[in-house]
Amino acid sequence: MASRDGDRVVALSLQLSQAHQELRRQINEIRTSLGHRRLSDDALVTHCLAFCAALTSHHQGEDDGMFSQLLRERPDLAATVAKLVEDHGMISSILSRVRELAERAAESRGPVLETIGRELDGLAAIMESHFSYEERTISEALDGGVPDTDWPDMVFRFGMA
Repeated sequence: MASRDGDRVVALSLQLSQAHQELRRQINEIRTSLGHRRLSDDALVTHCLAFCAALTSHHQGEDDGMFSQLLRERPDLAATVAKLVEDHGMISSILSRVRELAERAAESRGPVLETIGRELDGLAAIMESHFSYEERTISEALDGGVPDTDWPDMVFRFGMA
């Protein structure tokens, strides 16, 4: 029988997967809306900026909380964590570009939204690869018994609507 703490740790691994699924849903919704203009341009820009903030918050929580705790408990994960942090830096650069384009789109229309769409397509592909790798490597460690300190709130409560 699993311990109470063990059950919570397994729940953390599931929460990580659910957080990633929510971020996937959000970016797919924005990408679909860009292609079909289901929302006004202003709403698309707002959704895009909110998504950028949510993904940034999630990754900051991982970098500042979850990864630090993992490395304290599992120093053997140093190379994995370093790769994930590197991915976060690359994703952050793309998010900066998307934010810049979204702000420009608020002032002008048309081609800027198409450019945002291309950036989001690339971001979605990188996110998918990153999330899949993280879920395989970090979820195993979480399921192995990494203590639940204060980091889960930083990772899982990133402003999802």
